[in-house]
Amino acid sequence: MPYNEQIKKWEDLVTTQEATRKGFIAIAFEKNIKGTPFIEEAKSLKVLATKAKKPKDLLNLTDIYPSLLTASGLSEKALGHLPDNDKTEAITNLIEKFLEPAGNEFIDELVYRFLLTKGDALGGIMRNLAGSLGEKKLIRGMISSLSLKGLQFKYLHKQSKTWIDGIHTDTTIEENTKGLYWQIKKKNRTLLLNLTPPFISKNVDLCLFDGEFSEFNNNNGSSIHKTPDKYIALGELKGGIDPAGADEHWKTASTALERIRSAFVEHKLIPYTFFIGAAIEKSMAQEIYAQLKSKTLTNAANLTVDAQLVSICDWICSI
Repeated sequence: MPYNEQIKKWEDLVTTQEATRKGFIAIAFEKNIKGTPFIEEAKSLKVLATKAKKPKDLLNLTDIYPSLLTASGLSEKALGHLPDNDKTEAITNLIEKFLEPAGNEFIDELVYRFLLTKGDALGGIMRNLAGSLGEKKLIRGMISSLSLKGLQFKYLHKQSKTWIDGIHTDTTIEENTKGLYWQIKKKNRTLLLNLTPPFISKNVDLCLFDGEFSEFNNNNGSSIHKTPDKYIALGELKGGIDPAGADEHWKTASTALERIRSAFVEHKLIPYTFFIGAAIEKSMAQEIYAQLKSKTLTNAANLTVDAQLVSICDWICSI
């Protein structure tokens, strides 16, 4: 079995305290990076707002009108549903109930309120970040494996939705990748991320196909992802490092993998299934290992263990 190279017992799958510590530090670093634009906006807001001598004068500063809306507690999503009179009411409430009572410190109060709302936006970004970091680490692992094998590859660019010739030394590829394509032993392999197979009707984190990248087209009835027998392997990836959410992530992934297997049984097919996770606690490690031993699950890896990540990337590249 492919997992035997690096996983000899269930304990090998458990995330160590050191790996958890490093994961939290990495998240904190990314949070600071993502938060920098909000801090810079707040600094600019403070400078521009000094033109106002009293809180109501802020209404005359058209340049900071969007920032006043933010400081009033309105998110970008909310703004799209409100008419102008409601927006004005929100700013008026901000001024009368919070800025005027602050006296001479009203500009600082404005900046604090602005950052409070921006903090919610940053929280939303961070909730998606763990999964994104996991994807980037996996893609880089895949590219490294292809490079060591001397294989050329293409990647599907998220924004342009075009396939681009990949360069192994390009350090930005993992930031913008939705898929990879390569050839090995005259076989075409296409790996797609976050795809919804129509016969499953739920998102699948990783889908490996027997076919060329040109066969994938979401708007085409004969697209590769609509053909069950083109699937080689399907996997779930959970990049969150917080141990508190580990069991819940595994339950979600395990349910998804069982749903995948059931969907293919209806087509009399048994593709490989695999799981990759960053936060793996003892109880879930035991369950994962039991599924590996029973061949319910084909392969698995702890994202924080380099040897396991290398092994599963090599396996994906080779099958």
